[in-house]
Amino acid sequence: MTRARSLGVAASLVVALLLGGCAFMGPSRLAPGTPAAQVRAQLGQPTARYAARDGSGERWQYSYQPAGRQVYNVDFDAAGSVVRVEQALSEALFAQRIKTGTWTRQDVLREYGAPAWTMGTYNFKGDIWVWRYENGPFLRLLYIDLAPDGVVAGYTLGDEYLDPPDWR
Repeated sequence: MTRARSLGVAASLVVALLLGGCAFMGPSRLAPGTPAAQVRAQLGQPTARYAARDGSGERWQYSYQPAGRQVYNVDFDAAGSVVRVEQALSEALFAQRIKTGTWTRQDVLREYGAPAWTMGTYNFKGDIWVWRYENGPFLRLLYIDLAPDGVVAGYTLGDEYLDPPDWR
């Protein structure tokens, strides 16, 4: 195969991938009333499933952590139809949702899924779970502090630096 032909084939593959990406139906485009079978056909298996808080339905979670910056919660009613789709990692929602002193590890997982990574510090005896998210053009981090008993002790927000600053 000639070099020109190889480049032509490569270019065709790139165009096909880009056009195929346009056809991708992400969680944010699901309409209320979409049946669970159609959601599974479009998006595949969820990364986690949880019973609805009131017991009348189910939540499917599609997490793009650790490399991505989204966690979509797709809530279904008892009949198995989409009721609500929400990108959970939103600064507008953190203060409304995170319940310091009452939320448990399971509540955190139900809302945000597994973290991108966990860490610890010398001055806090629990675990710190970290999620990556976007706030407009800014890359951010959500840190949730889990006390040794599994209860949320607090949370903080920070910037994610892809190129670490030079502290010299």
